[in-house]
Amino acid sequence: MRALRWHGPRDLRLEDVPEPEPPGPGEALIEVAYCGVCGTDVHEYASGPHMIRPGPHPLTGHRPPLALGHEMSGTVLALGGPAPGVEVGDRVAVDPCWRCGECRWCRRGEYHICPKGGSVGLASPGGFAERVTVPAAGLVRLPDGVPDDLAALAEPLAVGLHAVRRGGVGPGDHVLVLGAGPIGVAVVLAAKTAGAAGVYVSEPEPARRERIAGLVTEAYDPDASDVRREVYLRTGKVGPDVVVEATGLPGLAAAAVSSARRGGRIVLAGIGDRPAQLDLTALTFYERTLAGSLGYNFDVGRVVDLMSGGVLDPALMITGRFPLSEGPGLFADLAAGRGGHLKALLSPKAP
Repeated sequence: MRALRWHGPRDLRLEDVPEPEPPGPGEALIEVAYCGVCGTDVHEYASGPHMIRPGPHPLTGHRPPLALGHEMSGTVLALGGPAPGVEVGDRVAVDPCWRCGECRWCRRGEYHICPKGGSVGLASPGGFAERVTVPAAGLVRLPDGVPDDLAALAEPLAVGLHAVRRGGVGPGDHVLVLGAGPIGVAVVLAAKTAGAAGVYVSEPEPARRERIAGLVTEAYDPDASDVRREVYLRTGKVGPDVVVEATGLPGLAAAAVSSARRGGRIVLAGIGDRPAQLDLTALTFYERTLAGSLGYNFDVGRVVDLMSGGVLDPALMITGRFPLSEGPGLFADLAAGRGGHLKALLSPKAP
C-alpha cells in the first residue's frame, strides 16, 4: 500500500510499504478516507523530530520512518476485539490517542495525559496511508449526515472544544481568541456552541480575518490596534471572561494573561517550541486562573454529535483536498507559508 512517511526533517517520501498487521487487542484497522494536515505534522516535517521519538516508542514500539497524520476519517476493516458501538464496515472518525489503560490517569479517564501515551502518526504509523492501525477505544461511529471530509476535522475541532471546556466557557461569556489558525477557528466554533455572547479574535493575517469575519463579533489586526483595549471597551470596560491562546507563540502567553478580566480565565492551547515568560503577579493580584489544554478527552465524539445535530458546521475550515501523491509538495508549501491553507486534507483514495 502507499504511505507518506517521515524519514527526517525535510525528508517526506511517498512509498510502497507492507500492509499493517491484523489488529491486536484494543486495536482497529481502518481504510482512510481523508486525513488533515496538522501544524504538528508540518513542524515535524520542517525541523523534527519534536514529538516523534528517534527510537522505539515505549508504548507502541514503533520508530521512524513512519507515516504522519492523525486527523482522520475512514471505514473499519477489522477489529482486534469488541469495540462498543462500532462494527466492521462502519464509517468512523478517530481519536488517535494511544493509552496504556493501566496508569492512574487512564483509570481516571484522563487518557490524553497518560505518561506512556502518544498519538497515531507520531508514536505509530499514521493516516497519510491507505490503511492504518488505530486505538479501537478512539473510534467514533459517523451518522449518515456527517460526510467523510468534515469528519476528518473532528480531531482538530476536539482540540478547540477541549480548550473551551477547560476555560469553562458558558452562556453569556465573552471570549478572546489569540490566533485564527485551525485551532483558533476550532475554539471560535466551540465557544459559539457553548453560548458565548461575544467572540473576539486577534489575528495579523488579513485572509484569516476575512475567513472568520461572519463567525465572530470582531476580528482585530494586532499590528494595527491595541486588541486588549478594544475588547475591554467592547465588553463594557470589563474585559473578556476567557482568553484562549491558540498559537503557541511565547510572547502571546503574557498577552493572554493581561487581557483577561479580573477573575477571568486563561487557557493555553497552542503548543510552541520555545519557553514563555509570565508575570505571575498578573495572575495573583487579579485572581485570574491559568490552565493548560492538551488535545482532547472524549471530545471527538462530542464534536461528531454537534456536527450531526447541525449545531457545528466546520466546512469553512477546509481550504483544499489533495491526493496522497501531492503530499510532499503540499508539505513544502505549508512549511514555506505558501498556499494560504487553513486546513488541507489528503486522501489516499484520490488518484
